[in-house]
Formats: sequence, structure tokens, C-alpha cells
Amino acid sequence: MQRAVGEIDRVAVAAMPAEADAESATFPVIVALSFCHLLNDMMQSLIPALYPMIKTQFALDFGQIGLITLAFQMTASMLQPAVGLVTDRRPMPYSLAVGMGFSLVGLLLLSIASSYTMLLAAASLVGVGSSVFHPEASRVARMASGGRHGLAQSLFQVGGNAGQAIGPLLAAVVVLARGQSSIAWFSIAAMLAMLVLGRVGMWYGARARVASRPRRARPAVGGVELSRGRVFFIIAVLGALTFSKNVYTASLSSYFTFYLIQKFGLSVHAAQMHLFVFMASIALGTLLGGPLGDRIGRKTVIWMSILGVLPFSLALPYVGLAWTGMLTVIIGLLMASAFPAILVYAQELVPGRVGLIAGIFFGLAFGLGGLGAAVLGRIADATSIGYVYRLCAFLPAIGLLTIFLPDLGLRRARSG
Repeated sequence: MQRAVGEIDRVAVAAMPAEADAESATFPVIVALSFCHLLNDMMQSLIPALYPMIKTQFALDFGQIGLITLAFQMTASMLQPAVGLVTDRRPMPYSLAVGMGFSLVGLLLLSIASSYTMLLAAASLVGVGSSVFHPEASRVARMASGGRHGLAQSLFQVGGNAGQAIGPLLAAVVVLARGQSSIAWFSIAAMLAMLVLGRVGMWYGARARVASRPRRARPAVGGVELSRGRVFFIIAVLGALTFSKNVYTASLSSYFTFYLIQKFGLSVHAAQMHLFVFMASIALGTLLGGPLGDRIGRKTVIWMSILGVLPFSLALPYVGLAWTGMLTVIIGLLMASAFPAILVYAQELVPGRVGLIAGIFFGLAFGLGGLGAAVLGRIADATSIGYVYRLCAFLPAIGLLTIFLPDLGLRRARSG
């Protein structure tokens, strides 16, 4: 990682605008962003991983647990489009490091929280940090892609998914063993991310000075310009697909440990390990989704990754422990491959608005996940965790809406 950071400094000084040079020289920037995404999402994933401990310590019900997720994800979702819109017009190279500072403060507050209100405030601050990080880091990853946009987004996003997988594991090993105050140790990760993002900001600033200004959006598919209404409709379809993916994912990331404990009598540590395996499958699926979209087209990937989950989600509530583990791995692999394809598809649809589109879809992902977790928590209180998974099993059927997406074509998908 130190070598990659040093390479970022060299590229920042050179500020080479040539496409061939950019393609060969800026992969260290993508790696650095992916590494910081790992740290960022590792810190985020600590929050749901701590729910069993927090629920007992603060005597919370499932509805209150869902509201913690809502507080974190809503602060992230509401601010991300605004951040993307502002930075489309005026790049802010060091905003990435500043945003990470909010996550640092949120972690420290979480380590000393003595009331439910403080828990909500800490979760909200971590959400603010995410609201700055995701749209800006996604923009820089695209800037550094050398035209291989799907690959760049997958590499960037897989860092976040890896962090989400590592977070529950570290929570089980460190926090659940040593108590709430040990959360403060994770502030070191936030400080490290701030250092690396400061170096990325140097490259970003140099590159932004030679990059062209955002063009007026002229959405087109296959060389045919689309009407504004048609573009809004396509964005709404992509939003519905994101809803399907993220609400179902939220049901697993927020309540899967409770489901395993209740249905199969697992210990908290054993349930956390199953959650880690599920999160790891999401990381692998994300890594595959972008390059696959570059090769076979975004729409094909979206078909496979959302609607393709339906048989497995329908079977999940009715199988034993071994099959539960296998099915969640398959679901994670397939469903995670959708987001890089959806994001790049939308960015190609609205050229010149990379930050705004990234902010909308990252924000939508966070917001829908948070809202879904809160609603599902209330449903679990009123019924049971098992009922939640029987209900959510039908969400991937929304993938049928993919039929309304124009086919960008293999040639356009490869050219990005």
C-alpha cells in the first residue's frame, strides 16, 4: 500500500493527460481508492455487526435496531446526490479526506455512547462520512479508469464489499470480546484512510485542472438521442432494480445473524461467521460484475444478477443450515454483480454528470437499505424473522422490469 501511495504522488506531480499514460499510470489510484473503500465500509459494517450486543446492552427491540440502520443510511443517502451535483460543477480534491473525518468522530462517539440517542448520533455521523466518500471516490475511479469504466467501478466497489465482510469478523473477534470501548481502536483505520485520501486528492487536483468541463448531458443509446422523459423513466426502472437488490441485501446484512440464532440455535460468533461468508460472496460478485458488463453488456448482467436470484431466495426460508449457507453465497454472488452494471449504465445514459449519478445511486442504495431495514424490523417485531425472509424472497421478481431497459449494445459497453 505504501508503494501505491508513492506512485500516486508521482502521478500527481506528472499530471499526465494522455489516455495511454493515464491507463497505465492511474491503476495505483484505483487501488488506493479501493483500499480506502475497504476501510470506510469496514467501519460502516461494524454498526450492524454490533446489533446483538447493542440490543442486549441497551434493551432495544427490532424496531429500534432498524432505526439505527435508518439513521446511518438516510444521512448517507440524502447528502450523496447533493455532493455529486456540487462537485460535478466544482471539483473538491480534498473533500474525500474531510468526509472521512466525520466517520472518525462517529466511531469515537459510538465507543462511548451511553444512550440510544448517542447511538443514533454516532451512526448518523458515520453516514455523513459515507455521503461524501462514495460519489467523489466513484468519480475519481472513473477518471482513473482509462476507459475501462466497468472494471474501475468493480475494483473500487470490491474494496467496500471486502470491508463489509471484514467488519463483522473484526466485531466478533475484537468488540464482542472486549466491549464497546474497543470500537475506538477502529479510529486508526479512519486516520489511515484520511492520509491516503489526502494523497489521492493531490492526483485528483492535478488531473481536474486538465480535464474537460462537464458537458451538457445528451443521453443517447446506440447513437439515438433520448427524450428527457424517456431518460427519467429508465432512471426510475434502475431505481426499482436497486430497491429490489438493496432491500433484500439489507434483510440479510441486518437480521441474518438473528435468523440463524433463532432458527438453528447458533452462537453469536458462529452466526457472525456466516454473515462474513455472505459478505465475502458479495465482494466476489462485485468484482466480477463490472468486467462482465464491459464484455457482455450491462443489461445482460442486470438480468442475471437480479432476476436470477429468485429461485434461490424462494428456497432459502425452507432449507436447513448447510443449504442456507450455500444459498446465501449464491445469492450474494449474483446480486452483488448488479450494482457496478447499474451504476455504469446510468452514467453512460447521462454523460457529464458522473458525480450526480453516483450520488443518486449510492444514496439510493443506502437510503433504500436503511428504510428497508427499519420496515423489516417492525415486521419482525409484529411477526417473526422467518416471516421476513419468506416475504423478501419475492423481491428479486422486480428484476422483470429489466425488459424496459434499452440495450446499449456490446460495442458501447466495451467502449464505456
